[in-house]
Amino acid sequence: MASQKNDSSRRDFLKTSTAAAAAGSVLSSLNAVQAAHTSYDETVRLGMIGCGGRCTGAADQAMNTEGPTKLVAMCDAFDDRLQGSLKTLQRKHKDKVDVPAERQFVGFDGYKKLLESDIDLVLIATPPGFRPVHFEAAVAAGKHVFAEKPVAVDAAGIRRFLKAAEESKKKDLLVQIGLQRRHERAYMETMKRLHDGAIGDIVAARAYWNGGGVWTRNRQPGQTEMEYQMRNWYYFNWLCGDHIVEQHIHNLDVINWLMGGPPVKAQGQGGRQVRTSKEHGEIYDHHFVEFTYGDTQWGNNVTMLSQCRHIRGCWNKVDEFCAGTNGSCHLGGAKIFDKDGNETWAYGRGGRGGHQQEHHDLFADLRKGKRPNEAVYGAMSTMTSILGRMATYSGKEISMEDALASEVVVSPIDKFTSMDDTPPVLPNDDMTYEIPMPGSFKVL
Repeated sequence: MASQKNDSSRRDFLKTSTAAAAAGSVLSSLNAVQAAHTSYDETVRLGMIGCGGRCTGAADQAMNTEGPTKLVAMCDAFDDRLQGSLKTLQRKHKDKVDVPAERQFVGFDGYKKLLESDIDLVLIATPPGFRPVHFEAAVAAGKHVFAEKPVAVDAAGIRRFLKAAEESKKKDLLVQIGLQRRHERAYMETMKRLHDGAIGDIVAARAYWNGGGVWTRNRQPGQTEMEYQMRNWYYFNWLCGDHIVEQHIHNLDVINWLMGGPPVKAQGQGGRQVRTSKEHGEIYDHHFVEFTYGDTQWGNNVTMLSQCRHIRGCWNKVDEFCAGTNGSCHLGGAKIFDKDGNETWAYGRGGRGGHQQEHHDLFADLRKGKRPNEAVYGAMSTMTSILGRMATYSGKEISMEDALASEVVVSPIDKFTSMDDTPPVLPNDDMTYEIPMPGSFKVL
């Protein structure tokens, strides 16, 4: 009975601590958590949807925050991934991990069972194609959400995510998206200065994610095609969206933040020059996109040039820059320069570590009764990345309005229930996959 009362009080706290925080002037000797309740376990109970490296990292960072937390439920499409994640987290946070076999869920429908568990906040870091479904279900279950970026791989998924985002606001749920640069103090201070006119009117910007690429996983004996693609998810658009969506979104989000919203159109080019082996699936290894921003605080038709590349032995750069009428800024370096290139301001050391800082911010807000919701800008920065892919795959100039209305479904995720199902793309006889060809590939 005591345990039941504590659980009820804990849930009430997470719903009503806003009122407690508002009473701070009366109960100034207590912090917001203490003011809400002083005689029960105020532990925030966590669940994980997806048990790969990123969700394992997010759970680790969540349990590094101030205040009691406990991981109580996990799910993944693969049991070996779940068990590996569980062992890692038990080693790092022995007393904060309580996930017995009955709260370990495996399979495509594991998230449904997890959301029936007594959890307060769910960490979602499955392959991006699944995220609209998982976010929608989490909101329906009334859970606070941390979801990794990107939040979808096609316009249909974005529309679905945005609809669930509106419901999350009605339910006063906290939603955080893993675009961690928005929580880095160096970026925050730099952005404030730019918006305050530090370099005058912004006239152009550049963004880069150029690197050597990521892991590949070879086909194993006995795997179904579904299991192979799920294990090698980065190289299939219905799961990943291409690296312009999965990784370059970080830099595109910074420019969206600078401009005050997403671009109005894009055109670009890309291809598959080096990473052409069977294990590289169907995605490109380079993209170059020209994005045009419309109604910014500095006027219309501001251009941003975007590059992302997965080819070894080339010039690498993961960064953002902008130019203004009175100077320029290295956003990633948190430095501002005058017209002659002289440095006029720099943030200096510190202000980084966004992966951990975003969780410090999340749990501090949750415990204070604040409910920030990052779902909309997370969705529109994802859609910016998808717009860029549409432009490079098609070779055409595409408006954001048309892209967001596209009925081309890349990820029909609701169809799948097991590893014996047929994925939406299949290999040719030589076990290679069809590659999008500009000029003929349909994106709208």
